[in-house]
Amino acid sequence: MSAAGPVSDKIDPFVKKSVRKGKQKKSQGSSKYRTKNSVELQPLAILKDTPPSEQQELFIKKLQQCCVVFDFMDPVSDIKGKEIKRATLNELVDYITTGRGVLNEQVYPDIVKLIACNIFRTLPPSDNPDFDPEEDDPTLEASWPHLQIVYEFFLRFLESPEFQPSIAKKYIDQRFVLQLLELFDSEDPRERDFLKTILHRIYGKFLGLRAFIRKQISNIFLKFIYETEHFNGVGELLEILGSIINGFALPLKAEHKQFLIKVLIPLHKVKCLSLYHAQLAYCVVQFLEKDASLTEPVVMGLLKFWPKTCSQKEVMFLGEIEEILDVIEPAQFVKIQERLFKQISRCVSSPHFQVAERALYYWNNEYIMSLIEENSNVIMPIMFPALYRISKDHWNQTIVALVYNVLKTFMEMNSKLFDELTSSYKADRQKEKKKEKERDELWKKLSKLEMNNAANKKTQANAK
Repeated sequence: MSAAGPVSDKIDPFVKKSVRKGKQKKSQGSSKYRTKNSVELQPLAILKDTPPSEQQELFIKKLQQCCVVFDFMDPVSDIKGKEIKRATLNELVDYITTGRGVLNEQVYPDIVKLIACNIFRTLPPSDNPDFDPEEDDPTLEASWPHLQIVYEFFLRFLESPEFQPSIAKKYIDQRFVLQLLELFDSEDPRERDFLKTILHRIYGKFLGLRAFIRKQISNIFLKFIYETEHFNGVGELLEILGSIINGFALPLKAEHKQFLIKVLIPLHKVKCLSLYHAQLAYCVVQFLEKDASLTEPVVMGLLKFWPKTCSQKEVMFLGEIEEILDVIEPAQFVKIQERLFKQISRCVSSPHFQVAERALYYWNNEYIMSLIEENSNVIMPIMFPALYRISKDHWNQTIVALVYNVLKTFMEMNSKLFDELTSSYKADRQKEKKKEKERDELWKKLSKLEMNNAANKKTQANAK
């Protein structure tokens, strides 16, 4: 197996040089990048069996002991030490969860140091540079047996009734949060799930860090959109933002509106949109429920980034537009109806049946139907030509059936306008057919004229 890489290079000189040689590992450990000189751990006394007067000192010793990091890429090294640390971490989790009076000011530095030593590390490069999150299995963190308990400990620490943000803010500062945010790029979904909950707790408890957290998330997104198009934790960060946006006070600050237009809307243009679209759409709708006046710039932004060649993304955009229309105010609908329904008309005409089907499902939504009915004089003339044409020549019978239902709805909605549009459409088609006939006749005349000219030239040549 180890020779497979060089052989492939000889066969195909254009093979990607970045692809790792040899067998791909299913798990990898960032601990191998930071393992220091090995320290042999010795088991300490059990906290609950220790007299209360000695528990704090022992607690701190155990916190310091758990700062030792092991290399999990070698499964047989330091087995005893790994087991001692695992048992100690579990004991610490239980101690801060059930103990009383354990979180005093003296232990905060050692607690944060334990967390930082274990979770903060340089994430290793992906074993698969062409990693596709939709197709490939994620690479799992090898040190998870310890890392999971450290994250659990961190969460219990933040959620403890004895936790005091006024003391913790000396240690959980901007630098700490920045390092925490970098970990969201971990390929391991289990780690990102813990990080999501922890960052949300920090946002809730540290008022002084809120603006900084929002700013750094914005920076991560901008880099993702305009530079890398790769960051594993976009979905998790959007999930946190959905909750944050829900708590925004009214009226919305200018910075929040700018974040929506300059960051959230451009997130729609990234090719891996499907990985986080549900969370992104939720954030957008949250903003519109807070401030209806943002509807027009949001819809115009979506129309600007509307996919031209990816039908899967078109279906997602149509789903999000329907969510927006579910919460739209009639006055805002009037502002966007013409430009929006021109796009919907193009979607209905799409040769890809899933796009056409998703657009036609709008007519199954009662609230959207009521908006269309109120503005039928504007919407029907936009939609009618496409619908009538599809009813005659679309390849998919399901789409044809849906179109007939929409045309029937339009006829019941405004029969007079429907008759006018039908007559107008047929008259336009007659004009088009007449033009086509005239064009064909003109080409025939030109062809005949060319043949006559050729014959005359031949006759003249023979006469000479």
